[in-house]
Amino acid sequence: MERGKRNSNDTFFGETPVARAILKGSALNPEITGVVQFYPYREGALVVVEVSGLPEHIPAILDKPPVGPFGFHIHEGGTCGVTTGDQPFQTAGAHYNPTNQHHPQHAGDLPVLFSNDGYAWMAVYTNRFHPSQVIGRTVMIHQNPDDFRSQPAGNSGVRIACGVIERLK
Repeated sequence: MERGKRNSNDTFFGETPVARAILKGSALNPEITGVVQFYPYREGALVVVEVSGLPEHIPAILDKPPVGPFGFHIHEGGTCGVTTGDQPFQTAGAHYNPTNQHHPQHAGDLPVLFSNDGYAWMAVYTNRFHPSQVIGRTVMIHQNPDDFRSQPAGNSGVRIACGVIERLK
């Protein structure tokens, strides 16, 4: 993470993050690293992500989905598990969905990440959860964009990076 060099003391709106996840790539994409920080804001959370090492964008061709933009979600599970094989991070479970909504109304459904030469930075506000509600869960980056319609989880493809959300204060 050379570009922004952010750390847990970063502030937004005078707040420091109360939780964060350190992202690590799978064996398929070991160069991915990053951090996702969670700030209390209004009636929800400000989620700030910075990630580098994302794969190069490949447009969709015929029946093959694109690589990127990258699906970005909170998952229910509390571990990232094994990073080897062609289906990594399966222990992270499904999207975080405490109110049993249809996709894309899961609390864990977040906007896709757009890579700029392998680097992405995004801040998004959500009122679907407070940071304290996602501590102990996982953040996931998928190889493909979320299609925002397939059930139950948006057909985002292979899980390429994962991080466990931990309490900071």
